[in-house]
Amino acid sequence: MNLLDSIVIGAGQAGLSASFHLTRLGISHVVLDGDSEPGGAWRHRWDALTMRDVHGVAELPGDTPPPRDDRRANEAVPEYFAAYEREHRLPVIRPVRVDRVDDEEGILVVRAGERQWHARTVINATGTWTHPFLPHYPGMETFLGEQLHTVDYPGPQHFRGKRVLVVGGGASAVQFLGALAPITDTLWATRREPVWRTDDFTPEAGAAAVALVEQRVARGLPPESVVSVTGLMLRDQEREAERLGAYAARRPMFARIEPDGVRWADGTFERVDVILWATGFRPAIAHLASLHLRSEAGGIQLDRDGRGTTAVRDHRIQLVGYGPSASTIGANRAGRSAATGVQRALREASARSRSV
Repeated sequence: MNLLDSIVIGAGQAGLSASFHLTRLGISHVVLDGDSEPGGAWRHRWDALTMRDVHGVAELPGDTPPPRDDRRANEAVPEYFAAYEREHRLPVIRPVRVDRVDDEEGILVVRAGERQWHARTVINATGTWTHPFLPHYPGMETFLGEQLHTVDYPGPQHFRGKRVLVVGGGASAVQFLGALAPITDTLWATRREPVWRTDDFTPEAGAAAVALVEQRVARGLPPESVVSVTGLMLRDQEREAERLGAYAARRPMFARIEPDGVRWADGTFERVDVILWATGFRPAIAHLASLHLRSEAGGIQLDRDGRGTTAVRDHRIQLVGYGPSASTIGANRAGRSAATGVQRALREASARSRSV
């Protein structure tokens, strides 16, 4: 049995950052990635999303980010990640879709089909993209039009000539309306009244928002979306949709879905051809279930009052891209924190073995 010091699951930004810092610390590890090529979730973004459109990609440790230009994000970021893997000789193995992680007499066994790897610690960097959240509404199985989630978004041209209902109160919904309202007929429905930011999103405001997410993670609660604590903002490319009234016409959630549209509780009906579910994602952590990391509150509690990456219930497990580190900047910092957390867990295990 080849026993590694650590296994990183996922080769997105957080996973590559963790691998970089593990390498610098001389910690033996591999990175298991479910995709066939580098790029993480960025490989699956829609073609119309350019580097100028995205909120920004923070540089990986010891590197510079790709420029904010008109290149497609699903090309530029994967190329950036691929070059980074090569330059730093990161031990990425792909494609490997991890099914589960088990504890066998103190050794962590990571299983993917018939393959398995053994390690003393695990850094989970699977993010959320592979776990889209789709709420259930009565009648949704009867709808005769298209139903798409953010993960399926094919770009705005697909929707020309169709009446599109965008569902969700996050940044993706705002961006979809910004792209679609100028070229087709749109409706917008959200569960809660949208909260718009009217001030600049300063570093201080960002720190305050992260602190709120940390508080949830510290209490073992499931992390909420960043928008729930930061509010929504319109970019220049969404001003035309604003002028057309796409955001002002927002409606509360409908009561049910019918074959050719949706109906509200007051009986009003709207015909639609497409329902675009911009309803977000949940952490992709089902493969960790057998380790029993969740608290009674339903989330995984992290150390340092939610600011760290170490699972409180098992110090051998680090989570990056979870909760407050679910951003490109947070992912880089979490990678370093996770590597030092692994180093600390290895030292603790060594000290225990010497005392026996």
